[in-house]
Amino acid sequence: MKLHINGQPVDVPDTIRTVVELLAHFDLSDKMLVVEHNAAILHKEDHAGAELAEGHKIEIVHFVGGG
Repeated sequence: MKLHINGQPVDVPDTIRTVVELLAHFDLSDKMLVVEHNAAILHKEDHAGAELAEGHKIEIVHFVGGG
């Protein structure tokens, strides 16, 4: 399945059906981040119910600590 992730076309396995599965695929499950799905910001508790389909647009912003 082709998604647009952070503005880039990305092929992901068809077995990935939700945002939570997508984050796990990219080893981002335990990161502090914000996900936008088709222009809607998702709360973390909504990741499991946010279903993906061909062509969906995903923006992932993660926070990096520093000093």
